[in-house]
Amino acid sequence: MLLHALTANRALDMSVKVWFATALVGQLLFAIYIGFRYAIPVYMGTPEDMNMSPHITGYVPGDFSGNSMLLIHVFGAAILSACGMLQLIPALRARFPRVHRINGRIFFVMGLAGALTGLYLTWLRGTRLSDIGAIGISINGVLIVVAIYYAWRFAVEKKFAQHMRFAVHAFFLVNAVWTLRLFLMGWFLTTQGYGNNRTMDGPSDIAISFACYLLPMFLAELYFWAKQQSSAKRQWVVFGAMTLGCVITVIGVVAASMILWLPRIGTALGIV
Repeated sequence: MLLHALTANRALDMSVKVWFATALVGQLLFAIYIGFRYAIPVYMGTPEDMNMSPHITGYVPGDFSGNSMLLIHVFGAAILSACGMLQLIPALRARFPRVHRINGRIFFVMGLAGALTGLYLTWLRGTRLSDIGAIGISINGVLIVVAIYYAWRFAVEKKFAQHMRFAVHAFFLVNAVWTLRLFLMGWFLTTQGYGNNRTMDGPSDIAISFACYLLPMFLAELYFWAKQQSSAKRQWVVFGAMTLGCVITVIGVVAASMILWLPRIGTALGIV
């Protein structure tokens, strides 16, 4: 029975490590994509080249505030991709606690900036295709502020278990737009876009706009709960749920790479 419990616990931890490796690849590709799509046009002095998507209001001549918010938002996303993944590495936290603290502050500041600029772009600049589709992401923006506040507060109070819990939720909330792309592209690849439409207010679009952060947060809570259980059966059930989440992430990374990131990186390089 003890061996069975140890095996279940190790399997549960392994499912998290596989998910982490998958997410790391996806985050790296996303960061490279942001660099090619936004950083290169800014560096080359051709900001109009950022306007490659009908879903996002890109560079608008004369709109200094809107353009500034857009750049803060997208470059912040690239920084968050690196900072967030580093924060989740246990060896880094244990061996280099100062790096963990500094990186955490960067993550928190950029996370807040991403949330506030995202709300500005959505509701003041009008970067949305439908109001109902934007509500899910807007709730996500508000929850980012809440999660970051409590993660910071518990860190200051040296309540590290609670800090880790809210920091993990902050990570998933901050990366919800990344996860949204994975879910949308994965759903399109496997169902040919069933329930999606061009204005992103179809039933599948609306469900994904909430699931992109609620599902990862739910799985995180399941994991925290399972780690406290002595029952191997319960841990195996959660292992199954975590494995399913990992499979969804793999499909999403492959689909987003094929449909979004790699083609646009190739276009920027002049390959396609």
